[in-house]
Amino acid sequence: MYKNDKVIRRYSEPFKLKILAELTTGKHTKSELCKLYSIAPTTVNVWIKKYNRKDLMNTRVKVETKDEISRIKALQKEVEQLKKLLLKKDLDAMVQDCYLEVAAEDLGYKSIAELKKKLSIKP
Repeated sequence: MYKNDKVIRRYSEPFKLKILAELTTGKHTKSELCKLYSIAPTTVNVWIKKYNRKDLMNTRVKVETKDEISRIKALQKEVEQLKKLLLKKDLDAMVQDCYLEVAAEDLGYKSIAELKKKLSIKP
């Protein structure tokens, strides 16, 4: 047997619907059905999405305390402030480069680098 030889399984529509029906009745859990029929859990999830059976998907419940919620809001606010500061810094740098470009032209320098060198401005 070669390294790349894999078994490719194709399941019929009735088989897929049978698995989903068994999940609906609650007789078996998803993991039990996967072991029983040798099916990957992700395959069953694909079938659930394909047949629009969101009622069979696992639900995720997120439990947070008030402290956690307030901390998350404070961190989100801080992130927004930092984004604004970064944007302002970038705009200031662009304006400075434009000023240097105009100054280099007015003073007769060939490039901004030449002006910066003359004025001892570090890039």
